[in-house]
Amino acid sequence: MTGSVELVDTTIRDGNQSLWGGTGLTTSDVLAVAPVIDRVGFHALDFTSSTHLAISVRYHREDPWERLRLVAAAMPETMLTFLTTGTRFISWKPASDELLAMAFRAVVANGVRRFQIMHPANDVATLGALARLARAAGAEEVVLALTYSVSPVHDEAYFEQRIAELAQCEDADRFYLKDPGGLLVPARAATLVAMMVATAGGRPVEVHSHCTTSLAPLVYLETLRAGARTLHTAVRPLALGTSQPSAEMTLANARALGYSDGIDDLALAEMSSYFGSLAAEKALPIGVMAEYDEAYYHHQLPGGMAGTLSRQLEEMRRADLFDAALDEVARVRAELGYPIMVTPLSQFVVTQAVMNVVSAGGRYTTVPDEVVRLLLGQFGDPPAPPDADLADRVLSSPRAAELRELEPLSLDGARARFGRRISDEELLLRITMPEDQVEAMLTASPAPAVNSARPRHAPLIGLLRELERRPSTSFVSLRKGSELIEWRRREEQSRAR
Repeated sequence: MTGSVELVDTTIRDGNQSLWGGTGLTTSDVLAVAPVIDRVGFHALDFTSSTHLAISVRYHREDPWERLRLVAAAMPETMLTFLTTGTRFISWKPASDELLAMAFRAVVANGVRRFQIMHPANDVATLGALARLARAAGAEEVVLALTYSVSPVHDEAYFEQRIAELAQCEDADRFYLKDPGGLLVPARAATLVAMMVATAGGRPVEVHSHCTTSLAPLVYLETLRAGARTLHTAVRPLALGTSQPSAEMTLANARALGYSDGIDDLALAEMSSYFGSLAAEKALPIGVMAEYDEAYYHHQLPGGMAGTLSRQLEEMRRADLFDAALDEVARVRAELGYPIMVTPLSQFVVTQAVMNVVSAGGRYTTVPDEVVRLLLGQFGDPPAPPDADLADRVLSSPRAAELRELEPLSLDGARARFGRRISDEELLLRITMPEDQVEAMLTASPAPAVNSARPRHAPLIGLLRELERRPSTSFVSLRKGSELIEWRRREEQSRAR
């Protein structure tokens, strides 16, 4: 045998985000298939982020904390993962260390056991600080990202330096090469992974890429050969396209190379079938492998942002400007110092590009606050110096002077404003989200119906909900014939370990 390979499943977070705009799944959709997912044998589930917590509130009027609790109870064998991006929580505004610490504690208390931490500028000092906060909050596994990009300044020396710095982060259990744009080519991926493995001190290295350029399946095979042992995949209905490679084909390819794994193929097939049925029921798209497009390396729009850009221009009745907007994205990115095209920086670059091509007054007639803050360095130092004339023009404006003094979101006075008896979870939502959205969530029905695509799980999900509401119950064991189901409250599981 060559070795073993693990999978981190991205179906519910990144697959959903890449193909279904992040809004495709409700709590009941996830709960209906959760027991099946728990049988598959994934190392972890890439489950949520602060953005997805907000989506639950904004689009579904669902309590995102309840979703965490119920899904954690429904799949006790599989670690739920929280992805955090820089020093922010839900809002684009910076968050204080105190607020981030509360957010991380709340995420862990409600069922998350693993953190994936990235920074849009690969600021290793910030990554280390966030790793310490996650560890202090009780995270069982902390994974730090090296985010990949292509530009004149993202060269060999750049990545060598970041990899060496990452290896010094003592609170990291693992590292992962994160390729949000699907820009990696096989040889480059193998080189970077080999460097990461050599410096990681025995800590595992994971790989996360997208099929945007169609190369990710080949990238995964080459990174296995280079020493990676954990790959991020989605089940086939939510794979390919701008999502990750499929779990099914990744496993088949790895097995063909002689790698072993601990995946239950029958459970994986049932999980995949469920999401296929759900896509048909909701009229949502299935991922299809894209053809290779060299022009993609010019604009580097991640995930589903090309579709979003097209829709925005159509809503403005300027669909004819799509090609010009793509060209402008590349130009704006260079002028801003080649920021990595990843959330939230990619959104800022695209927004500015659209404003530039539709404005009758010329380029940069209007500059959003987020772009001003980017030039102020509030999202980390850019890889290259921004265009000097642009920076002087923007940073000499009165708005830049105001934003230069922007205070991070904090807990100071929050209890006095929102109530001393509300939970930390509700307080975090009220600090970071519009009041009307939080109120709409709180007044909505607290118990969504289980999706009909898997009605046979409904009694089990109902039982889990009832157990969650009874803090005096810590352990339940059910046996029917040769089948045994055991449930433990999270605190009991921690003590047992």
